[in-house]
Amino acid sequence: MRILRMLALILALLSVAAQTAPGKAQAGFDRLKTLVGDWQGALADGRTAAASYRLVSKDSVLEETLQVSNQETMITVYHLDGDRLMVTHYCAAGNQPRMVTTPDPNAPNVFAFQFLDITNLSSAQSGHMRDLVVTLVDKDHFTQQWVWREKGQEEKMELFKWTRKQ
Repeated sequence: MRILRMLALILALLSVAAQTAPGKAQAGFDRLKTLVGDWQGALADGRTAAASYRLVSKDSVLEETLQVSNQETMITVYHLDGDRLMVTHYCAAGNQPRMVTTPDPNAPNVFAFQFLDITNLSSAQSGHMRDLVVTLVDKDHFTQQWVWREKGQEEKMELFKWTRKQ
C-alpha cells in the first residue's frame, strides 16, 4: 500500500511539473509578447495602418487593436490553448473567426494560424478571415499575411509590413 501511495505522489508531481514546464506554445506566446507597443504599417495600395499591442488578463492575453485607414477598428486576441496558440479576430465584417497554431521550433518566429471555427457568420458563403501568418522579422519589424474567404474562394490579403513606433 505504501508503494502505491509513493507511486501516486510521484505521478502527481510529474503531472504538475509537466503542466508548469514551458512548452512550445508558451515559448511562442512569449515571443509574441515582444509585440507590446505601438506600430505603424503601410500597404502596397498606399493606405496606412496603425496597430497597438498590450497584455491583459494577468498577462495571459495579447490584445491587438488594428486600424486601417477608412475602415472600422478591429481587435484580435492571442492566447494559449493547451499546447497550441489561439487567435480570435473580431472582424469589421461582424464575425469572429478563431485560428490555431502549434509553434514550429524550426521556424520560431513564424506563426501560421489556421482556421478552427467562427461565430456570427451569416452564411457559409459570407466573407471572413480564414488564416493568418505572423512573422517576427526583428524587434522593430514584423509582417502579417491574412487570408480572406468568400463564396468558397480564398485570397491572400495585402501583406501588412509593420514598423515599431519610436
